[in-house]
Amino acid sequence: MNNVSTTTLKMTRNFDVAPERVFDAWLNPEMMRKWFFTLEGTNKVAQNDPQVGGTWEIIDHREGKDYRAIGEYLEIDPPNKIVFTFKMPQFSESEDTITVEFREVAQGCEMTFTQIINVPHEENWTEADIEKALGEYHEGTEHGWNLMFMGLKELVETGKISFKG
Repeated sequence: MNNVSTTTLKMTRNFDVAPERVFDAWLNPEMMRKWFFTLEGTNKVAQNDPQVGGTWEIIDHREGKDYRAIGEYLEIDPPNKIVFTFKMPQFSESEDTITVEFREVAQGCEMTFTQIINVPHEENWTEADIEKALGEYHEGTEHGWNLMFMGLKELVETGKISFKG
């Protein structure tokens, strides 16, 4: 049995639109397919059942391969908070928990994103090995969300995404 360590990634972003608009972008399949683990041009599936206990699924097709991301909604409190699980079964059995909170601020919306990243490791790993893996997962995940959040910002503020990921 592999052991698992966790690292927490926390990111904050501001949007020049109402919290409702950003909240919707996380749950509306038409908006999800434009930024959430996929882009419109490469998206095959974007479906969800946005209620507690409901599931979501994204399939992105890149370089001849399908990448599938799935999860379950644990908490939905419009337009303040969404908590859901995230998993990519083809890479790992480990499941992360993501919390997204939205707050109205003078210039629009502040979004706070928190992901508890589970990093599996082998029995014989040293503390240093584990630390290194945690750092790599944290950095890689942050980089991925950075790109996605650029798309999200453009989507909610202008209605379209121009950049190609």
